Amino acid sequence: MDEAPLLIVDAANVVGSRPDGWWRDRAGATARLRDALAPLAAEGRPPDLPPDAEVVLVVEGAARRVPGIPQVRVVAAERSGDDAVVALVDAAASRRRLVVTADRELRERVRALGAEVYGPRWLRGY
Repeated sequence: MDEAPLLIVDAANVVGSRPDGWWRDRAGATARLRDALAPLAAEGRPPDLPPDAEVVLVVEGAARRVPGIPQVRVVAAERSGDDAVVALVDAAASRRRLVVTADRELRERVRALGAEVYGPRWLRGY
């Protein structure tokens, strides 16, 4: 596993974990999350995530129009955001993969593929 670790964030689940009015502007809340994730690409999150990680934000629904930025690649799920997360984890089998979600079923699916799983609180401060 010489490649940079891959951090995959389930946007809908993480955004929905904070009762901050996100439901009034899902795309805006997702863009704020994307921007808050940008420093993780360069700085990491000790001790779990080393610097120089690839950060991917999986979006769906009303947030599909949120564009990526240089530090955070945005993947718009064609159908299920969960399925898109699983596909990303599966496609990067040779890399260390960290997934951020609180979705129990998704957590089980990606753990079965060898990914590490963290809850939205791990990202607190975004």
